[in-house]
Amino acid sequence: MVRMPKKKKSLSGVRILALALAFITLCVAGGATTCLLFLPAVMGANNVARAVSPSMEVEGIDFDVTNLPQKSTMYANDGKTVIAEFYAQNREVVPLKDISKPMMQAVVAREDKRFWEHSGVDVQGVMRAFVQTYMKKGDQQGGSSLTQQYVKNVLATKARESDDPIGEYHATEDTIARKLREMLLSVQMEKKYSKQEILQGYLNIAQFGSNSLYGVQAAAERYFNTTADKLNVVQAATIAMVTKNPSKYDPSIPENQEEAQKQRNIVLKLMLDQKFISQQEYDEAVNTPLKDTLHLTDVSRGCMAAKYNTGFFCDYVVHKIENSPEFGKTAEDREKLLQEGGLKIVTTLDLDASNAMMDTANQTIPANDPSGMEIVIASVKPGTGEVLGFGLNRTYDATDAAATDPTKSSMNYAVDQVDGGGQGFPIGSSWKPINLVAWMQQGRSINEMLVAPTDFLTSRFNCNGYVGGTDNWHVTNALTNGTVSPESPFLGLVHSHNTTMAAMGAQIGLCAVADAAKSVGYHNAKIGQEDVYSDISMHPALLIGGTTSVSPLTMANVYATYAADGVQCTPIAIKSVENTDGEQLDVPKANCHQAVDKDIIQTLAYTMNQGVTRPDGAAGSAKLANNRKTFAKTGTNENMYVTTGGFIPKQIATFVLVGDVQDPTNHPIENIAINGNYHGYWDGSTIAAPAFSKAVSSYAEKKNLPMDNDYGKPVDKYMHSTGHVTGAPGSQQNGQLQQNGMTGQSQPQQNTQPQQQNTTTTR
Repeated sequence: MVRMPKKKKSLSGVRILALALAFITLCVAGGATTCLLFLPAVMGANNVARAVSPSMEVEGIDFDVTNLPQKSTMYANDGKTVIAEFYAQNREVVPLKDISKPMMQAVVAREDKRFWEHSGVDVQGVMRAFVQTYMKKGDQQGGSSLTQQYVKNVLATKARESDDPIGEYHATEDTIARKLREMLLSVQMEKKYSKQEILQGYLNIAQFGSNSLYGVQAAAERYFNTTADKLNVVQAATIAMVTKNPSKYDPSIPENQEEAQKQRNIVLKLMLDQKFISQQEYDEAVNTPLKDTLHLTDVSRGCMAAKYNTGFFCDYVVHKIENSPEFGKTAEDREKLLQEGGLKIVTTLDLDASNAMMDTANQTIPANDPSGMEIVIASVKPGTGEVLGFGLNRTYDATDAAATDPTKSSMNYAVDQVDGGGQGFPIGSSWKPINLVAWMQQGRSINEMLVAPTDFLTSRFNCNGYVGGTDNWHVTNALTNGTVSPESPFLGLVHSHNTTMAAMGAQIGLCAVADAAKSVGYHNAKIGQEDVYSDISMHPALLIGGTTSVSPLTMANVYATYAADGVQCTPIAIKSVENTDGEQLDVPKANCHQAVDKDIIQTLAYTMNQGVTRPDGAAGSAKLANNRKTFAKTGTNENMYVTTGGFIPKQIATFVLVGDVQDPTNHPIENIAINGNYHGYWDGSTIAAPAFSKAVSSYAEKKNLPMDNDYGKPVDKYMHSTGHVTGAPGSQQNGQLQQNGMTGQSQPQQNTQPQQQNTTTTR
């Protein structure tokens, strides 16, 4: 924080003289009427001084330089790597000790050579301006002191902040009334603050270029890629000349450079005349071409200018700030805080994870691939809720150009609708681990044998808003278009059999499954229907991921619960926010808590690993590199989307979705070549699982993550087998079956009923 110590002085005769001369000048220029109008204000100057002394607030305006709008900076999780900057005015307030001496000398030489001598109003300057403008009828001259310019800038800035166009007009209008007001306030400024403090204020508020460039620190970075304390004579003169006409003299604009060099040389001559520099320094400086001194840096702002291909993550953080009451009562307040509050925002973004996912997304399906398919990846750090990053095979672009360029988008389909994403997706069999959690939460063994027909009365799945009837829900297994019965929940997940999942739901009820989903962190992506019990979800097809409407980030977070021994957290994108005073602001909390019994999670993890390692497992193509123990589940929703979720215990949980996220019905993911590879039938194992493996393996290698081969130890009470077969409601018992859930050996019984229309197939 830049603090401005208070300095009290008495109102000297010089100040009174300054006011008197200003008054005389105004009277001569404006006539008798103007003289009479302003006489009370001038005569009452002492009273005004007494009134504003305690707080230096005039008409609600605070002249403290530290209250100026400042840019906010967003960082990766290391707190050092800048992702993006946000500002209404590109400014970073710095104390005078962090501004070079040549810079201070240059601006005084250019703007107010008697700055160190006058008391707020330069009497000679006012008289000179009066004679030149009104008596000689020459070019209009202002005669404003540097203090007056500071006052004018503050008044205009505060009016702009308050969305007060009338106030801004009065702060800048070319009238005698405005000049007098500035003079009065300038005298009071110098009564309250030292010269150094006023100079500090001016150097931080003045406009030093087009494109909303304010303050010497921002100018030093923009023009010379340096900081204000390192500005040399040539650089300081260049910056000092810009304020007279920022759009005309901005040296970053090529057509301005010839005139900008002339103006710079004028400043250098003024510095020589005022003995700030020597003749030798002057000669060397004026003979240096301006364009040779520039080292221009980008001044783009916001997520469009996000570095390291993190635009989508940046956009997610912005939505979190705009949606979180921690940052203000209204969305407008939060936006203002972001754009003007000078915040240091440390996010949860792990650049290594982000790079791994973005690289994998674009290598798996290039943005310009003829298939037009999209891939969306999200990752979360288990046990923390920290969102590590996203991977999308699109370039973040929030301009109109994105509407006609399929390789660009500002829609982050990895997140919920409220956070700038879509309305969610059906994810197929990647849902199924939730069913096992629900099953074990009911005290059931995953090696219990179930009769698994292909038809179920929908009345068996009644739950809250969903009421079935006498109609059948017809469900089959992918590829075989039939069933394997009896089968255990264990093998049902390993093989990803839909009929077994349906049989489980018919026994424990849909509400038990919905409750389990909520416990592990599931919610829908659609605004207003976030609860799993909403109409979009409650149908028995939920058991096989056919009615979900979920974002990849939410599913990554669900898998993070599996990876953290049942500890569930709310996803967070922000680690800390610090304001310009160094104070830590409240940020949204992860609210981590033990949501699912650890024994259930360990048994589930074992089962998921078996789905990867067994030759007949459905998730074999998700296997991670270097023989790392892998926990994953693939998914396929009809011919629309293919998915895979998985994790490394305690380190990273990742979810991948592939398909046409905008028009899957008319653009199915079948009979199509993707990145040059043709498949008549695409499923989670053919593209989503390899993408999961590539992204997570790359991240693990980059981070040198330890291997936890002890994770996923099954617990006996959830693994025992009675040898009895449990019948699904409405089906016949099949007696006993010799089955070993640990080895997967079974005697399948094929369904021989006539096949009805296959309404749901996922894997």
